[in-house]
Amino acid sequence: MMTAYRARLTEIDIRRLIKADDEDERAAAAHKLCRSMDKVDLSDDDREAAQKILRVLAGDAAELVRRAMAVTLKCSDLIPRDLARKLAADVDTVALPIIGFSPSFSDGDLIEIVQAGSAARQIAVAARARVSRDVAEALTVDGCQEAVRTLASNDNADISQDSLGRIVDRFGDAPEVVAAMAYRQVLPIHVTERLVNLASEMVREHLISRHAVTPETAIMLAGYARERATVDLIDQATVTPDLPVFVAQLNARKALSASLLLRALARGQMSLFEHALAELAGTPHQRAWLMVHDAGPLGLKAIYDRAGLPPRLFQAFRAGVDTWRQLQAEGADTSGEMFRQTMLERFLTQRPNAPREDLAYLMERLDQPAEAQNRYPAANAA
Repeated sequence: MMTAYRARLTEIDIRRLIKADDEDERAAAAHKLCRSMDKVDLSDDDREAAQKILRVLAGDAAELVRRAMAVTLKCSDLIPRDLARKLAADVDTVALPIIGFSPSFSDGDLIEIVQAGSAARQIAVAARARVSRDVAEALTVDGCQEAVRTLASNDNADISQDSLGRIVDRFGDAPEVVAAMAYRQVLPIHVTERLVNLASEMVREHLISRHAVTPETAIMLAGYARERATVDLIDQATVTPDLPVFVAQLNARKALSASLLLRALARGQMSLFEHALAELAGTPHQRAWLMVHDAGPLGLKAIYDRAGLPPRLFQAFRAGVDTWRQLQAEGADTSGEMFRQTMLERFLTQRPNAPREDLAYLMERLDQPAEAQNRYPAANAA
């Protein structure tokens, strides 16, 4: 219930609203009144009375008064749906705060706003704290370019695969839209594949390190010249939705090399190493896992030889497995990026007998700033 003080304040401000000829004074009174109503717990009767006052404010001839109400109560559930719809049809200075924030709209209301075609209002809908799948679909169908870019930038927007594909169809030639899509937290593979061919070099680098692509595309990009944006197959393995399939397809294309496996192991990517040994040795992953971890000192050597890996590199692989086990025994979280960095540091301090180009690669990864390495999700987290 409103305190006596708040009730008196409300009465004073209502009189100011009714009697004041100056619109600045009425707007100040509207702001004060709306703020007061929004802060107090209202009974049903008080709430009904407050909404009657809001309807009076919404009909004020002065835009400044209506805007004061819209801005002050833009996030409030005190504004009923019919009044929110009325304000959404007002001039932009009044409508945009309500469209962008009010919880009173239904999805149908927001779709109606999008379909009306105003760019500014479409952008306000696209930037809302939550955009449902149906509203997102309407934006991808009828939204202007900037509204669609805003939608793609909004990770709280539920955008279906079909709608993502429609964005590429409509605005694949717009770098700002492509970049916004590339930096979404989640992208389906087929959309990522399309964006890789459309994005700038910098955005392409992000796409191929943050999102999964097909093994065919990963292998193709791994062979590109540096200026064409290369892909690190080890990083790509961390985001692929099906690691065994990814590994099998790498092997089918002769990309599952000893160099790749040593680099992966040195960076703590044990799951990739295990699946690769299983693939090369033609044995189930569970058996490969047992031979690497539980079969005593000869288990690793047996499956290593069966996989056809070079004998001269075995000690480097042995050092990698021992380092991984030691860190695990120390209680390290083997799924995190911090673990992979520590693994790489420990591995390199042992001066492993590894090819020069592999050591150069590992040193380069060690020197990368932490924020660059943190962009990669945990290995095989899916």
